[in-house]
Order: sequence, then C-alpha cells, then structure tokens
Amino acid sequence: MRVTELLTKDTIAMDLMANDKNGVIDELVNQLDKAGKLSDVASFKEAIHNRESQSTTGIGEGIAIPHAKVAAVKSPAIAFGKSKAGVDYQSLDMQPAHLFFMIAAPRRWRPNTSRCFS
Repeated sequence: MRVTELLTKDTIAMDLMANDKNGVIDELVNQLDKAGKLSDVASFKEAIHNRESQSTTGIGEGIAIPHAKVAAVKSPAIAFGKSKAGVDYQSLDMQPAHLFFMIAAPRRWRPNTSRCFS
C-alpha cells in the first residue's frame, strides 16, 4: 500500500478551524469518518487521546502526527489537516503546529513500509 492510497482527497482538510489540540483531533477524526475509514468514531477518538496522554505527537517544526492502531479502523488511512494560524499542540519544541497527519490503522495492520514510502 502506497502513501497515495492512504492519503486521499477525501481525507484532507486544508483549512482547519480548530484553535486547540482537542479541536484538531475532532476535525481530523470527523474527516476520517466522513471518508468511511472508521467503524467506531468514539473508540478511535479515545485511542488517539490515550496515545496523546502517553506523550505528545507534536514532533516540532510545526508538525504533529497523532496516531492510533485499533479495531475501530475499517481500512488504513492518513488524514491531513492544515492550520494557517497554528495550534498549541504541546509540541516538543513548544511551537504551534500547522500541519497534522493523523494515522489510522486497524489493530492487526502490518504495512510494507518500503513500498508505502516509495
């Protein structure tokens, strides 16, 4: 599976309206749900929040990569969102995040990473 199969036009939100971390998560989860990628929105959102409680996925340089691997995902997908204003995502560099890549994967998914990123 290639990145172009995971990240499609129906999983992209070019103008996020959220002004906080929870709002970004809500918008991207809703984008995945509208694209038909989730079987249980509440369960997936809970998994994202649980992962964030372990440590932030705001990696710095304006980028955050929230992710979860749970049964609530019908098919693997990446939701992309862009915030012009930036959002405090509790990033490692303490700077606002502008680009968000939410990775949704079924619990037993084993990607072929060499093919995925080629």
